[in-house]
Amino acid sequence: MANLMQKNFDAKEDFPNFQGHHSLLSKYLTEEIYCKLRDVETPSGYTLDKAIQNGVDNSDFHLGLLAGDEETYSVFAELFDPVIEEYHNGFKKTDNHVTDLTPDKVSDDILDADYVISSRIRTGRNIKGFALSPHVARSERRQIEKLVSEALCALGDELTGKYYSLQTLEEKDQQQLIDDHFLFEKPISRHFTSGGMARDFPDGRGIWHNDEKNFLVWINEEDHTRIISMEKGGNMKAVFERFCKGLKEVEKHIQNEGKEFMWNEHLGFILTCPSNLGTGVRCSVHAKLPYMAKDSRFGPICTSLRLQKRGTSGEFTESIGGVYDISNLDRLGSSEVEQVQRVIDGVKLLIEMEKKLEKGESIDDIVPAGTEEAAAKEAEKSAAAVAAKEESNAEDKPEADTKKTDAKPAKKKSSTCSLL
Repeated sequence: MANLMQKNFDAKEDFPNFQGHHSLLSKYLTEEIYCKLRDVETPSGYTLDKAIQNGVDNSDFHLGLLAGDEETYSVFAELFDPVIEEYHNGFKKTDNHVTDLTPDKVSDDILDADYVISSRIRTGRNIKGFALSPHVARSERRQIEKLVSEALCALGDELTGKYYSLQTLEEKDQQQLIDDHFLFEKPISRHFTSGGMARDFPDGRGIWHNDEKNFLVWINEEDHTRIISMEKGGNMKAVFERFCKGLKEVEKHIQNEGKEFMWNEHLGFILTCPSNLGTGVRCSVHAKLPYMAKDSRFGPICTSLRLQKRGTSGEFTESIGGVYDISNLDRLGSSEVEQVQRVIDGVKLLIEMEKKLEKGESIDDIVPAGTEEAAAKEAEKSAAAVAAKEESNAEDKPEADTKKTDAKPAKKKSSTCSLL
């Protein structure tokens, strides 16, 4: 609940206003479900209102839900289940996720270094028995930092490294982390601030990396840990091998302290945002694809391959020099091995297309099946977003004053008020 006085009011009076929204939250949260669940709490005290605040505040968000603890997904399953099913490509509440962290099952293919600049695999892990970032207490966050940093500092061989607390970070170390592109700063995005994930920063936050600077862990950002394996070039199997080894070693040290990662047979690894359930894996490459970028089918081709393309610096950014971030689209319902292999195979095909386009040749004969269907769905989604934005703008537009003909025109909103 928002506060203890809330129980004095009928739940119908609390139902959010979703006018102008096009999120999965607004689609599946009916007044009936809200009234049924409003006064329900998880064992840690997380409520439906806290879970939906992120989506209520942001009409342009696609999901609009965040978990505050492991039990959120079961206590509020009546809302979360249909959202998860639509977002994760039809994954039903009766389905079980598959976990497979076996690097030997991934092909030895090395992606063409003339096109692939770097390769990276990251995931999130949360520790059972603690609340998640939207609901975590300062004492919990500090205990998580202590537990994880000690586990990381116990690693050896190629994983030997150093931990940097953001609260006590020296200026020279801060500059080095900035130069290495490792530092995460105080979150200012609406996703973090509306979700309550930026509280108390930098208390309990930190960064660890190995001496080789190809294995990195963020502590207490969106999840308890974000674990990243990376290197220059296109040897994704080597990146995955290091990723699996590091995860296994960190988990072993945490288990020695009587703790374990959040995981269940249905949803796999439990993460704060439902979009990351399952593997939590984002396997990505930075690839130079300027000719593909000129082809209107680029996006739908990626979708048909179950890939996602982003700008050079990630979501909501533009490509620089024809460089795109290409990653797996799926997290839930397929294993880590399958997702990594899908990126390898998909990027190989995109590079093959790029080479043909460079020579002025057609790619029609190698465009994957499902591209036209993906293009139609993207057009439909774009049209819905435009309609929702127009509806929202219409609500904000002041009524004309017919009594005054010399009234000044309404002041336009800053472009920073809406997500482009």
